[in-house]
Amino acid sequence: MIYVYTVVVVVVVVPVAVLVVAVLLVVLVVAAVVVVVVGVKVFLVVKVVVAAAVVVVVVVVVVVVVVVVVMVVVVVMVVVVVVVASVIERISRL
Repeated sequence: MIYVYTVVVVVVVVPVAVLVVAVLLVVLVVAAVVVVVVGVKVFLVVKVVVAAAVVVVVVVVVVVVVVVVVMVVVVVMVVVVVVVASVIERISRL
């Protein structure tokens, strides 16, 4: 039975993780564009380097957050499925 639940985890967790990453990447791109536009408008040509640095920092932070969130989601889903699988197996033995 554990193998069945493992397959379910792979079939459910992987698409969910991919969707989460895709959504967060879209948010990342939008945020980067907004930061560039605002940075260019506020700092004009003189401070474009500052705006670029801000964009780089924002991108790095968002990527790190995305990776951490995806890892946490995957770990939580795996733990939940393993716990549910063990409970179901114990109930089926009774």
